[in-house]
Amino acid sequence: MLETKNLGVGYGHLQVVHEVSLAIGEGEIVALVGGNGAGKTTTLRAILGLLSPWEGEVLLGGQPIQNLKTPEIVTLGLAYVPEHKSVFPKMTVMENLELALNSNEAKEKKRETLAEVFELFPRISSADKLKQFAGTLSGGEQRMLVIARALMSRPRFILLDEPSLGLAPRLVTDLFKAIEEIHAGGVPILLVEQNVTMALRIADRAYVLEQGRIVLEGTGQELSEMPHIREAYLGI
Repeated sequence: MLETKNLGVGYGHLQVVHEVSLAIGEGEIVALVGGNGAGKTTTLRAILGLLSPWEGEVLLGGQPIQNLKTPEIVTLGLAYVPEHKSVFPKMTVMENLELALNSNEAKEKKRETLAEVFELFPRISSADKLKQFAGTLSGGEQRMLVIARALMSRPRFILLDEPSLGLAPRLVTDLFKAIEEIHAGGVPILLVEQNVTMALRIADRAYVLEQGRIVLEGTGQELSEMPHIREAYLGI
């Protein structure tokens, strides 16, 4: 299990996240939803060690990891897909994918993992596409590449930050299908997403973050039926 307990974090003298406790168990998609500035990305960055928590704990398999550096956390099996595209533009698609081979297991299973990510994202799988510089891909293809690169590390958990941001509706649908397939393959996912309708539809459980605090939690279906959620986030 990956969990936070009473996590607090901020920037400078401004605390952004207050006493956030959440958990992602084996085989789960857990959504963290909320408006702009609610603290969703800040929470993910603290879990990955990109920000130092001011208070509370981050636990992986019951062991505290909040004092570890990001590279150490990554080697423990956490993969992070940030909200911006984050490709290495002057490297090829294949070179981007190979950057994630950061463990013996990932290197040994490279061929198997490549087959899996190519099945998930056929748009980046052709021989010509693999030789293409990542910076020349479309926005949707770059998003697929970043997720595929995360999978190449054979992660225990994936943290996805706004994967549908800026994508056309058709690509959003395809992307969420891929997320469901990743989940079906046994990789737990913590999903931060402003497309609340789609996030709650695929989530086993979800938390609602407002002004840096968790105000609601429940199954995706339970939250999608709550009047506050329907009015504030679903436009119903």
